[in-house]
Amino acid sequence: MGSATREALAQSVKALDASGGSVDLAAAASLLGAGRVLEGSAQLRTLLADPAVDAETKSQAITRVFEGRLGEVATSLLQTISSSRWSNADDLLAGIEEVGIRAAAISSPDAPIESELFQFGRVVNENADLELALSAKLGDPARKADVVERLLSGKASDATVVIVSHLITQARGRRVGKLLSEASSIVADQRGRIVATVTSAAPLDEARLARLGEQLKATYGRDVTFNVVIDPALVGGIRIQAGDDVIDASIAARLGDLKLKLAG
Repeated sequence: MGSATREALAQSVKALDASGGSVDLAAAASLLGAGRVLEGSAQLRTLLADPAVDAETKSQAITRVFEGRLGEVATSLLQTISSSRWSNADDLLAGIEEVGIRAAAISSPDAPIESELFQFGRVVNENADLELALSAKLGDPARKADVVERLLSGKASDATVVIVSHLITQARGRRVGKLLSEASSIVADQRGRIVATVTSAAPLDEARLARLGEQLKATYGRDVTFNVVIDPALVGGIRIQAGDDVIDASIAARLGDLKLKLAG
């Protein structure tokens, strides 16, 4: 991520936070939908990402294309995002997507979006046919969205359905698992938390998780949302992944280290 994009994203997130209680799920869905429109229009995408084009011209283009389709909040956010200086058009699309996901998190503060995204990701990873259907570059976006709706209807929050439907229909070459993991981290960050995946050979009790949460909070300075995976192959102990950091205290890892030492 270039410095221009980092600054543009920071300004865009600041504008979202300033919108406060006016951000609802409809605004989030509209903003994500606008990103899909831009992906399908190279001309509009190039115009909005061009730093040489003034903010007024960009605003007028947004009004012409989206008039009556986005709502006041989504339109204002899109204008703010496009008026910032992005490193390239792809970063602009990514910025719109991130702000849209953050808006969905703001709109549904009590929804367990992070864990729902994680669980859906596991379902996809464990079903090769489903992953292929959702990842196919030539697949019909409307059909993919329908699959997501049927799978998540009544099982996940509306905010999660909106986020997953968008990600699946605007994958931009990214794998489903990576999409969902990144979205979960964005939601957690918007809520002032981090996501940690804990893998253990047997279920962990609440007291153990609470102690882990306090330890990780001391390390990262944020509350922790846990995704728990049971994997008997670990034999014992646990493996923790938080962002790019991995702590592997499993017996399987120790046995692996021992084998390497013996082989050496």
